[in-house]
Amino acid sequence: MLQTKDQQWLHDVIGRLTAKMEWVSEKSRHKIPYTTVDGTHDDRAAHNPSGDLADGINWWTNGFWGGMMWLMHHETGREAYKTIAAISEEMLDRCFEEFYGLHHDVGFMWLPTSVANYRVTKNPVSRRRSLHAANLLAGRFNMAGGFIRAWNDLEEGDTRGWAIIDCMLNIPLLYWASEETGDPRFKQIAMKHADTAMDAFVRPDGSVNHIVEFDPEHGGVVRTYGGQGYEEGSSWTRGQAWGLYGYMMSYTHTRKDEYLQTAKRIAHYFIANMPEDGVIPVDFRQPAEPKLEDDTAAVVAACGLIEIAKVVGAYEQRLYLDAAVKLLRVVDERCDWTQASDAIVQRGSASYHNKVHHQPIIYGDYYFMEAIFKLKGNDLYLW
Repeated sequence: MLQTKDQQWLHDVIGRLTAKMEWVSEKSRHKIPYTTVDGTHDDRAAHNPSGDLADGINWWTNGFWGGMMWLMHHETGREAYKTIAAISEEMLDRCFEEFYGLHHDVGFMWLPTSVANYRVTKNPVSRRRSLHAANLLAGRFNMAGGFIRAWNDLEEGDTRGWAIIDCMLNIPLLYWASEETGDPRFKQIAMKHADTAMDAFVRPDGSVNHIVEFDPEHGGVVRTYGGQGYEEGSSWTRGQAWGLYGYMMSYTHTRKDEYLQTAKRIAHYFIANMPEDGVIPVDFRQPAEPKLEDDTAAVVAACGLIEIAKVVGAYEQRLYLDAAVKLLRVVDERCDWTQASDAIVQRGSASYHNKVHHQPIIYGDYYFMEAIFKLKGNDLYLW
């Protein structure tokens, strides 16, 4: 897939990844990291920053560390990675007990952990956890609106009708559940949500809304919100990446051509708006200053672009692969490969209006790793 000039670079990156993860995995083996504090991984399993149930062990990113371990196990064959992955998977059992802190992000949490474990080892306990999570996600489906509710009530008020573009990466948990059990209900819910989102989230130019509010009683769009982007009607880049990769996931599971075409439309918008230097802003429509960046959007988008390249003709393939490699090369130049930081990808931004920017966030490391192994042709597809 790669051009000759990129082969050596890829080989070097994998060497750096392998070397860094050998010591980071052991240092953080009993943690579930989100970010770093003075270069050291924090631990969402032990610390609840706000006191909200959703902010500690139930935090939406808590599956990515386990996912990184499964990717490294697949790449290296080392049993130690499988052992560490199992530690965080078992910690997540507390989420089922607490329950109230769980939202639609159970896909992000259990696809890279329990579903991954079951796919690799056929562990029956992991299968049970995965199906439990799938049923929780299916239970958030709103029949009148044809969408999966995102969050429980937040400070913003009544969120019964809220859905977000991020959910396109949660619904593969439902596709998996149908494939595993033979029960079509899960797939039907996933596809209905994807169909609703095509109309309500994806704009004609390929940009996407982050949050759409539906009438929870009767269906229909009430309004849209800027969410983690700059403002309503803007173009939050990680949201673009969620849509791009998410619709490719739905295409992979269903082969419905509309999903592929939607993924490509979002991809074309993303590529057309990439700055010349390849550094992705938090929002494609943000002001020129301050220059806020988000390398996590770049690596998620790269994963989706590589997946599109797998299913298109040779001429189109080059467009998507070249864009993905450019994104990953730029991020690589900004990574920390030393022991000064437990994290690899350093310049993530959770949202435009956050007080903190340009910090490590665990999904940056996960998707960078996934994209690199995709380029090698040796990724463990967890979605």
